[in-house]
Amino acid sequence: MPCGHSEVDGRRSTRKMMMTIRPFQTGDETAVVQLWQDCGLVRSVNDPHKDIRRKMSAQPDLFLVGTIGTRIVATVMAGYEGHRGWLNYLAVAPNQQRGGLGRQMVAEAEKRLRALGCPKINLQVRRSNAGVMEFYRRIGFSEDDVASMGKRLETD
Repeated sequence: MPCGHSEVDGRRSTRKMMMTIRPFQTGDETAVVQLWQDCGLVRSVNDPHKDIRRKMSAQPDLFLVGTIGTRIVATVMAGYEGHRGWLNYLAVAPNQQRGGLGRQMVAEAEKRLRALGCPKINLQVRRSNAGVMEFYRRIGFSEDDVASMGKRLETD
């Protein structure tokens, strides 16, 4: 459902809803993991609770949540290691998608990465997720001519 709308009895209302973006707080964990599950981001090889603990030990101020009222409706994990910035776990509640919330979350992450001197942002998207790839294209990302490689150092 587009941002700026709320659902009332299954119908859209035109009541304006404002999202607030703030750093993750420990009390957010249950709602954040549920959001990631609702968005299909959780995979059996990645324990989301461990991912949160890992992020909280490295640049926790770049783990952002978007709220409407008290409800968490969006997340993004950003990071910068001195060469490139990264985005992970961009999620928008399914009933709030296609209304600009994802764009707002990325813009805030970009702003914070720029402030750290970050020259470029990288991210990974599963090739099967064409809709998400198109979203990133619309907001200025393009495919790099690289192969993404990974090596697990710990089994979750």
